[in-house]
Amino acid sequence: VQLVESGGGPVQAGGSLTLSCVATRSTYKANCLGWFRQAPGKERESIASRESGGSTTYADSVKGRFTILRDNAKNTLYLQMNSLRPDDTAMYYCAAASAYYSTATGYYCIQSASGYNYWGQGTQVTVSS
Repeated sequence: VQLVESGGGPVQAGGSLTLSCVATRSTYKANCLGWFRQAPGKERESIASRESGGSTTYADSVKGRFTILRDNAKNTLYLQMNSLRPDDTAMYYCAAASAYYSTATGYYCIQSASGYNYWGQGTQVTVSS
């Protein structure tokens, strides 16, 4: 198993959770690590990603509320989630990708799930109002 998530659970609206994703050493060295989520009946969406050089990308729906972090000493990716809302309820997945793209401002991770090579099993987050 390349990626293992934990930290999900029930939480009330306005609360906080931190998700963790422990990776094997080789997987952790991927160019991109990201968090996705999928609610029932909806497509899997990218919510946060971090390129190995440090650039981050967030979905508009979570900007200012979620933070993606890496702990290189522990081969662990985190997602700090604050001000949670009921529409954040979903299964959350971490993923790793070798693909990335470059712009004039640097290197960034792709946002499409199809571009990611490795996936964790997911951890459920349920936000109640």
